Amino acid sequence: MSEEKVKATRPIKASAVANWDIETDVAVVGFGGAGACAAIEASDAGARVALFELASAAGGSTALSSAEIYMGGNGGTRVQQACGWSDSSEAMVEFLKASAGGRADEAKIHNYVEHSVDHFNWLVERGVPFKDSEYKQRAIMALTDDCLLFTGSEKAWPFRDLAKPCPRGHNLEVVGDNGGPLFMKIMTENVEQRDIDVHYEARALTLIIDDDSGKVCGLVVRIDMQERFVRADKGVVLCSGGFVMNEPMVKKYAPELLRCSVPIGNPGDTGTGILMGQGVGAAAINMDEGFVSVPFYPPASFTYGIFVNAQGQRFINEDCYHGRVGAMLLKQQGDRVFLIATVEDYGDYEKISYLSASVAGTGETVAELEAELQLPEGQLQHSIEFYNRHAANGQDPLFHKSDEWLKPLEGPLVALDCTPGRGAFLPYFTLGGLDTLPSGEVLTPEGDVIPGLYAAGRTAAGIPRRGEGYCSGMSVGDATFTGRMAGRAAANA
Repeated sequence: MSEEKVKATRPIKASAVANWDIETDVAVVGFGGAGACAAIEASDAGARVALFELASAAGGSTALSSAEIYMGGNGGTRVQQACGWSDSSEAMVEFLKASAGGRADEAKIHNYVEHSVDHFNWLVERGVPFKDSEYKQRAIMALTDDCLLFTGSEKAWPFRDLAKPCPRGHNLEVVGDNGGPLFMKIMTENVEQRDIDVHYEARALTLIIDDDSGKVCGLVVRIDMQERFVRADKGVVLCSGGFVMNEPMVKKYAPELLRCSVPIGNPGDTGTGILMGQGVGAAAINMDEGFVSVPFYPPASFTYGIFVNAQGQRFINEDCYHGRVGAMLLKQQGDRVFLIATVEDYGDYEKISYLSASVAGTGETVAELEAELQLPEGQLQHSIEFYNRHAANGQDPLFHKSDEWLKPLEGPLVALDCTPGRGAFLPYFTLGGLDTLPSGEVLTPEGDVIPGLYAAGRTAAGIPRRGEGYCSGMSVGDATFTGRMAGRAAANA
């Protein structure tokens, strides 16, 4: 069978398979966080499991992440309780629903929250270390080995008015940005301790369906330049990531993301799993959404500053999560977005920031800065005068920034150019994927289950649905949890 004839969207009928090269109960595609958890859960449920990974080692995009994991509810995890937090399931559900907005899958949210503490305990039982300590600074990630931190907009408007704020980001007990590698090392060891048939450098090509029932009963993989036919009696679990590394696919579904600077993911995030699912009639949903980071903190002092667009107007409360800023940034009209702060709050930006945005202008006065930025005359002056007048009284009537981060902006001032495509580091990844039940079964556009097919992680549309409501830890939390759900469902089919 030539490579030209094998396409992800063109499944093969079982009658065309002359010989099965590999036979198993559950075939898992992708050895990242979702795939590892799917394989472990399926194996522990008594199924024979074969795991296929495109790369030469385990890891996927999970290994590239900080591996913060978003967990809570039911009174709180062990760490939350040890740090003095009691997290209600109702508050966590309401926050996640608000985060996803109209795109929320309430069944998935309720399932995730209901079992979130159990998921924490499952990870601990498999050797994932979490320290009973809280990292209280405003930060994108904890570079200490502390565990618990706020990783989203829980304390920012409008979310703080909708659900009681509680930190739910769980950082592994490891110093530095090393959570992802440690997490995947532990998960790989768990896989190796089980009778799981692992194949590296194995590229999944397309699915195989039963001639009569249409059930997914296997897949074609390329190993050592040869097509191998895999029979999966119970089903196939697709955990092969999103599609951020497939530029034509991003251009087709989420073109606004291409305005940003760096796609975040592993080379295998090409959407193959999504395409394979579509080939057997699966619905792909939420495909226009993605996460965009504007990592303007550290230093945290930049939170005292303001973001303005090409009209010299604010558009966000700056105490929210950097991904929410990114989502709103892409919605601005015009070709400029600036972060304006005092020189004092600019501080040691050049030493510790990830943003890499260039200085677009400075000014002893707002009028000088406005002229240097070539903004409409008087508009920035009006915006800052209004902001300063209310900030002096601890108020932000436009965007309700917390009074913790409110103070008048007094010269000298500096402006950073955060415009997409002008040098600032604005990483992004996709949030769309196959439509699934909370248990992992893949659905058609009509909502019918496709027999034998399951998906998890970024191959599926999971808990996180919008960049403007995203929190760090949602993807790894969702991927590991949905991987477990899909693996268990496939094993029990």
